[in-house]
Amino acid sequence: MACWRDMIEEEMTGMGDLMDQVEAVVPADIDLDRQFDAGYGSEEGKPFTLWTADRVYFPACYDGSEWVESVPRHPSDEVTDHIGGG
Repeated sequence: MACWRDMIEEEMTGMGDLMDQVEAVVPADIDLDRQFDAGYGSEEGKPFTLWTADRVYFPACYDGSEWVESVPRHPSDEVTDHIGGG
């Protein structure tokens, strides 16, 4: 079992962000601590978008396996690889 908060924090750690730097999240009432099966099968995590000053975080999925990805919030030289395909 997993929850979005743990996956977001893992992605944030790699990007130098912290949860206390969150500026906005939609939907505003999303329960980031709700447990779900993030393994292969069907998508169970609710969709969301979360912003910090530097990045935008969102769910990614491949064959039902779910995780969190992020991209720069502003133009940068960071190249975005294919999401969900490896």
